[in-house]
Amino acid sequence: MTMKFIVKTYGCQMNVADSELIISILQKSGFSSTDKIEEADIIIFNTCSVRENAESRVIGRISNEVSRKTTNKDLLIGIVGCMAQRLGDELKKINKKIDFIVGVDQYSKLPEIIEVSRQKVAVETTFNTTEIYENLFPTRSNNLNAFVTIMRGCNNFCTYCIVPYTRGRERSRSVTEIYNEIEQAGREGLKDVTLLGQNVNSYLYIDYPENISQRALNSYNYQLDEMPMGERYDFADLLRKVNEIKDIKRLRFITSHPKDLSDKLINTMAECDKVCEHIHLPLQSGNNEVLQKMNRNYTIDHYMSLIHKLRSAMPNIAITTDIIAGFPGETEEQFDQTLQIVRAVQFDFAFMFKYSERSGTKACDFPDTVPEKVRLERLQRLIDLQTEITTLKYKQRIGNIEEVYVECQSKRESREMSGKTRDFKITVFEGDDSLIGKFVNVKITDAVGWTLKGEIVQCET
Repeated sequence: MTMKFIVKTYGCQMNVADSELIISILQKSGFSSTDKIEEADIIIFNTCSVRENAESRVIGRISNEVSRKTTNKDLLIGIVGCMAQRLGDELKKINKKIDFIVGVDQYSKLPEIIEVSRQKVAVETTFNTTEIYENLFPTRSNNLNAFVTIMRGCNNFCTYCIVPYTRGRERSRSVTEIYNEIEQAGREGLKDVTLLGQNVNSYLYIDYPENISQRALNSYNYQLDEMPMGERYDFADLLRKVNEIKDIKRLRFITSHPKDLSDKLINTMAECDKVCEHIHLPLQSGNNEVLQKMNRNYTIDHYMSLIHKLRSAMPNIAITTDIIAGFPGETEEQFDQTLQIVRAVQFDFAFMFKYSERSGTKACDFPDTVPEKVRLERLQRLIDLQTEITTLKYKQRIGNIEEVYVECQSKRESREMSGKTRDFKITVFEGDDSLIGKFVNVKITDAVGWTLKGEIVQCET
């Protein structure tokens, strides 16, 4: 009898893309997916380790779900992804009912690992520095948006971040593989494509002669001067290539690192009609000394020069960011400099966090921890400032006509539909389900919180 599985996903878009990959791998091996957990013979938790509370949520959820084993003796429960990679065997001590633990580079082995886990707990968290999951097309979780992983891993080692330790070093997929995946998504009707990587603009693929594979590239330990010659594609080259795909209408990408945002890439964004007018460019701090302690490898002057170049090339571009308040050793004056940069840049939106210690990172051992009360107070000041800016920027859109890709029914009002503008702003308007998957022109009539409201003036035929 075919075993049914369900994948519960926690974390970022990279995890969403990995879950789609896992579903494809298991389906090709004869397993059947279900979206009803009570029907599942296998429950897989695809996990995130960026913050401790993300791991705590998963551990709590597993504790709730293991009770199902009392009525289904054959039920298997597995943890995959970053948390599995970080904790490995420790997870067996945390919950003895876990049946398998699989790291980020071992998804291809899941069918055989599941078979082994019927007899004993199976753990496979070995890093594979060449794994890029070639020739595997994911099973999409929806028929509107495609998340396409273009590279895996991270080389940056920001002192507050666990990702390089759970995802390994950077390696890029081939241009052909990425192009084919996006082309297939377009044929299947998905119009909005997001290219994913921990640092997408460090993408580098070298197209070697047939006798040298991409796996050989990784064996050179990233010493480019020692590598054999081949045609090189950076992220700007990749964007130009996939911009040619006729069946898609929008291209997005996350996340960009300021140190790798080149003039070539900015010009490419401006010149490619399908690349949306939005970039997520993490600031993290407005002070150079703090940035250096974070190992961010750029200065505020450089960051501000990028903002100027982006807005010169694309005057209507939306810029969003990440900011941490209360990093170890951050003084009040240094935090005030962050607020000054936020005022100067006028971000459309920001993901803002108080610094939280992450075991395994360098910053965890830094002295001069900022008291929790101060971190929370600084975070609130930051939120208040950004809320004021976001509200103003959204209200400035009133009267504009925006192209909106309709994605779903509004969560608050059944008579309203919801979608996103090209610059990634949620927009709601009166309509029905027949509009889902279509592009409509909406005249903006109001801005409530971080949502635009409007009325349709033209609908795609």
